[in-house]
Amino acid sequence: MQLARGLSDDPGGWWWALGALALYAVISFGLQYRTRARRGARHPARAAAHDLKDREEPQSGRQRFTSRLIMAGGAAAVVLAAAFTTGAVRVVTVGIVAVLGVTAWAYYDHRAEAGASREQ
Repeated sequence: MQLARGLSDDPGGWWWALGALALYAVISFGLQYRTRARRGARHPARAAAHDLKDREEPQSGRQRFTSRLIMAGGAAAVVLAAAFTTGAVRVVTVGIVAVLGVTAWAYYDHRAEAGASREQ
């Protein structure tokens, strides 16, 4: 009888987890790139990479912490989804969790930015 399922000794699971984390980063970069291109940046790729590291818009400490917490939670959820599933279910689960995590992060940042612009 198997009571719990943990990480296997198969190195393929670790590659999937790293790949899922990379997918999350690529999706995040893509959203930032699209935002910078729409705003008319001269070099949207450079601006998007800079935004992932540090925001140009001033955020309060609480908003910045919440944004980073959502981002880290989404990345952790993607890695866990990749680590604890197998086969075709893994691919679907990782894709769905990554899209949901990035969407939640982008939605929070959009709402925080809109709220900050209304206050000014």
